[in-house]
Amino acid sequence: MKKFKTFDVAISILLIISFCIYGLINTKYLLIGYFVVGGWQLISMVIHAFNQWFTHRNTARYVYQSIVLVLLCLAVTGLIVQQVLMPLLFILVFVSPFMAVYYSWLCYHELTVKMQRPLTALK
Repeated sequence: MKKFKTFDVAISILLIISFCIYGLINTKYLLIGYFVVGGWQLISMVIHAFNQWFTHRNTARYVYQSIVLVLLCLAVTGLIVQQVLMPLLFILVFVSPFMAVYYSWLCYHELTVKMQRPLTALK
C-alpha cells in the first residue's frame, strides 16, 4: 500500500503542476488537464475503496468520496435533464481545481501521518 500511495501522490502532484503550466501556455491543455487529473484521481479513489484503505465512515476520504459520488450522479442525471448539467458544469469548472489539490493533500496526509508507526511499536 505504501508504494501505491507514494506513486499516487507523486503522479497526482505532477499532473496538477504539469497541466497548470501547460494550461498557461496553451489554453486547450487546461480542459484536457481537468479530465486527466480527475480521471487519475477517480481511479485512485476506486482502488482505495476496493481495498478499503482509509475509507471508514466519518473519515475525510469517506466524506470526499461521497461528495464525488453525488457529483457523478448529478452529472449522469444532467445527461437526461439538461437543466441540471449546465449549472453543475459551471460550478465544477471553478471547484474542480480545489478538489484536485485537496485530494492530493489528503493522499499525502495519509502517507506521511496516518501510515507512520507509533514510536512505542519500535521498541
